[in-house]
Amino acid sequence: MYIFPAIDLYDGKAVRLLRGEYDKMTVYSDNPIEIARDFEASGASHIHIVDLEGAKSGETPNIDIVAQVARETGLFAEVGGGIRSMEVVDRYISAGVGRVILGTAAVNDEAFLRAAVEKYGERIAVGADIKDGFVAIKGWTEKSRYSCFDFCKKMQQIGVKTLICTDISKDGAMQGTNRELYRELSKELDMQIIASGGVSDMGDIKALRQMNLYGAIVGKAYYTKAISLKEAIEVAE
Repeated sequence: MYIFPAIDLYDGKAVRLLRGEYDKMTVYSDNPIEIARDFEASGASHIHIVDLEGAKSGETPNIDIVAQVARETGLFAEVGGGIRSMEVVDRYISAGVGRVILGTAAVNDEAFLRAAVEKYGERIAVGADIKDGFVAIKGWTEKSRYSCFDFCKKMQQIGVKTLICTDISKDGAMQGTNRELYRELSKELDMQIIASGGVSDMGDIKALRQMNLYGAIVGKAYYTKAISLKEAIEVAE
């Protein structure tokens, strides 16, 4: 299992939100590149980046930072946040990003999702952000009509290889991750599943590894030093 330490970008800074709420934002660093280098120094091979401004605007306000991470580290970078057009996908891939994550667009624009998968294959992932059993969209501000499992199965049928599943109620709360959700997903789906939201301690890392998941995202637990990234990577491997 890969550990994906996470950087959420807002106004060029590394921040974290509580349960996706923008008014509950903590700034952890003015220098995201430095944090990415620390991830690499701790043994990470992958990084998960979300452009929180992009999630609202559909633009790429922090793409220079993303490109710098891709250029100046050896980390495999996956990026999400408001990616709703092929032009933006192309821009990120050209910047050196390994995988682009579609969220709202995967729910609302199936033709675009299919075109992106056809063009870039495994370099397109889908983010399924779950709120009360349904997939949430538009920066987690709205619930879609899709239940979690119906949506994930549909993504598999379309040919999406990697699924990043977040339990919004757990995100940033440091109360443990939704192990039951990931256990069910790993049984039901034949996809690369990345667990996200509430990964708070080594117990979570061990439990997720035993489910044979592809990856786990570590966010707030890294910044608060609740998890040693080096140790998490060793346990995950």
